[in-house]
Amino acid sequence: MKIGIYGQFYHQEAARYVQELLDILDKKKIEVIIEKNFLDLIHEHDAIDKNYRHFSTFEELDTSYDLFFSIGGDGTILKTATYIRDLNIPIVGINTGRLGFLATIKKQEIATSIEKILAGNYTLSQRSLLQVTTGQDTTVFEGINFALNEIVVSRKNTTSMISISTHLNGESLTNYWADGLIVSTPTGSTGYSLSCGGPVITPLTSSLILTPIAPHNLNARPLVIPDSTTITLKVSGREKQHLISLDSRIATLENETIITLKKAPFTISLINLEGESFLKTLREKLLWGEDKRN
Repeated sequence: MKIGIYGQFYHQEAARYVQELLDILDKKKIEVIIEKNFLDLIHEHDAIDKNYRHFSTFEELDTSYDLFFSIGGDGTILKTATYIRDLNIPIVGINTGRLGFLATIKKQEIATSIEKILAGNYTLSQRSLLQVTTGQDTTVFEGINFALNEIVVSRKNTTSMISISTHLNGESLTNYWADGLIVSTPTGSTGYSLSCGGPVITPLTSSLILTPIAPHNLNARPLVIPDSTTITLKVSGREKQHLISLDSRIATLENETIITLKKAPFTISLINLEGESFLKTLREKLLWGEDKRN
């Protein structure tokens, strides 16, 4: 078996859990390859006896990997997706962060969780992604033009609202006057979109969500649409440029740029242990339906 490992940060609290994971995989004689920057962080903080192979880019990965461990929080999983891309390597999210809505495996349960995973006691949740194209040079996205959670257009260097002309499958929807617009996948429905008043959508729903950010159109509300829809956006405003973010990656676009959003042609596979579910996560981590009468 071959496993990849990625993490963004390496703090003292997480150190012993990373070491526990490496020790377990080593005892089971599993081949482990660690992302180079994360491996450097491990070496800076702890002396590990074994020399591990490393990778640095997406091009160094292939379909020979059986699993990919993401160590951190939800932001780490979003970054992990930029390495996995269309390779369809199942991602195991170990939560050493805070909320851990996507990274559902508790750090205190690493040993038992790995036993279940290696025994095949899990299911795969296929998560859809959004991709973006523009008339500008695609290098503005550094070769990564997709997002697992959401794609957002927003104002830049101004407190003035922007205007976002929005078309669905070529038909005009509206012109949002707002601080920005979030286009979210079902996975991202519990993220930025939710904080702006968007609905929660179960992960396997074939939908996208349009959620305006602080709209000045008082009748503008979040809208759920089929994920087969082609969304076209064009931003104008007092400044010459605006921002576009793909999950946590931010780029600058010129106003009046035609932005086209579509469902990506591939999915990301997240591992769910038996007994875990999206609804259980809603109840436990977002306190869904929390009421002393229940």
